Formats: sequence, C-alpha cells, structure tokens
Amino acid sequence: MMQLRDRLTQIKPIIADGAMGTMLFQRGLKPGECLERMNLEHPEVLEEIARLYFEAGAEIIQTNTFGGSPLKLAMYSLENKTEEINARAVQAVRKVVADKAYVSASCGPTGKLLEPFGDTKPDQIFESFRRQLNVVIGEGVDLICIETMTDLNEAILAVKAARSISAKIPICATMTFDKTPRGFYTIMGVTIEQAVKGLTEASTDIIGSNCGNGIEKMIAIAHEFKKQTTPPIIIQSNAGLPIMKGGELIYNETPEFMAEKSRELLSAGVKIIGGCCGTTPAHIAAMKNINVNTPSP
Repeated sequence: MMQLRDRLTQIKPIIADGAMGTMLFQRGLKPGECLERMNLEHPEVLEEIARLYFEAGAEIIQTNTFGGSPLKLAMYSLENKTEEINARAVQAVRKVVADKAYVSASCGPTGKLLEPFGDTKPDQIFESFRRQLNVVIGEGVDLICIETMTDLNEAILAVKAARSISAKIPICATMTFDKTPRGFYTIMGVTIEQAVKGLTEASTDIIGSNCGNGIEKMIAIAHEFKKQTTPPIIIQSNAGLPIMKGGELIYNETPEFMAEKSRELLSAGVKIIGGCCGTTPAHIAAMKNINVNTPSP
C-alpha cells in the first residue's frame, strides 16, 4: 500500500474498522474485564476480529490497545505487562493484514484526572503514554489513533508523547462530544473549536470525533469540524445509543441505516469514516459498499 499520508491526499474516502469492545464481548469477554488481557490469553481472537474487518473492506484496522497505557493497565494489576500487551496486539493485526491495510494503534484515556481536577501530574500522564506508544511504534504501526478523549490537555500529552518518539508517524486524535443547548462540548467542557486549535498546534495530522453519539449527531459534529479545520477529518459513530434488552446492550442503528447516513458525512467533508460502539463488520461492509464500491450516478 502507499504511505498513509499519500493516501489521505486522494479523493476516494478511507473506510476504517468498527468497534473492538463489541466484538470482544460477543466472543466471551465479560463486562468489567480488561479488554487488553485478551492480547495475552487469546491472540487468535484479535486475529479473527482483524480478519473480519479486513474482509469487510476496512483500510484501517485498529489494535486492541485502547487501555494499553500502564496507568490504565494498573487498574487491573497489569502495568508490568505493558510491553507484551501492546506488542502482541500489533503483531496480531499485522499477521492478518500484512501490508494490505494500515495498522492503527488505539490509544485511549489513562483513566486518571490531571491536576487540579485530579491527583495526576502531566509528566505522569506523558510518561505513561510514551511507554505504551514506544512499543507500538517500535512494532511498526502505520498510525497512532488517540481516541475517545474528553480532556484536551490529556489528548495533547498523548500527541506529544507520540511525537517525542517519532516526528513522522501520522497521528489521529478524536474527542467525544455531547450535545448541549450551547453546542457540542466534551464532559470536561472542551468545544470543537478548542479541540481543533489545541490538537492542530500539537502537530496532529487527522482530527475528529468518535463514540458517544449515533451517526445523525455525528453528521452535525462533522459540519462543525469542517468549519474549524483544514486537516483530514475522521468520524467514527456509535450504532446509536445502547438500550438494555434481555440483560445485554443493544445498538439499534443498522448497517443499512448507517451506510446511507454516511453519505452525509462525506458531504460534510469527512475523509475517514468508521464505527465505534455497537458497530460490526456488517456496518463497515455496508459503508464501504455505498461510499466506495457504488458507481457514481
């Protein structure tokens, strides 16, 4: 494949993969368990998930490293396994896709609050991200995806940690927004305008939003991003908001519905579309078919 930076300059949209957690829960992971433990115990499950998304047409396949920072892993007494957990995750995806898709290292929040709202210092957050990202970059990922962030300062620390290891690797950063009467804000009070300014100044290559919203609200978020930014935009919507049914969470937005609505994301200027919670390979395949494989009228 061509380098990701070159691919971003092409007109054709890029289809990313969908949910990781949803797929793991379908394969026996219990609520409250550490997703990244699967990297140690069942790497074949990671390979299966990567294969399903790759066969669905995703060009970007994520690693199971969302909670792979040592600060986050410490909540499960796994911080001493940081290197092994992150390395195995990358190896599992690369084994499946080789050089036929871009391997994206997922990097989520540490679960800690920065001072003065919490008791964690910026350098602790920075070093935690740096330890994780040093592994995945060393394993040869094509992209770092810092995602589901609500604190802009934490997101910027993750970007800076990645940049301290590699000046060249593409970095994507996405934040999660809620609709309020005054517009879209993260739960930490960050606006889209503030997110764009802060992440762009930190040398982020791709900016956008994931999680927290179904695709219709994400269309509105995409329009707001387009007003504020020139870097490529990524949107990864949930399959709606979950409801509890029969003791399990159900997401009601179908592959067909999300695929049709994803046309509006592209019209809003989004370059990369994929899925978050509740989405499956069926959602990704439908998006791929309607936005890439369907001939223009």
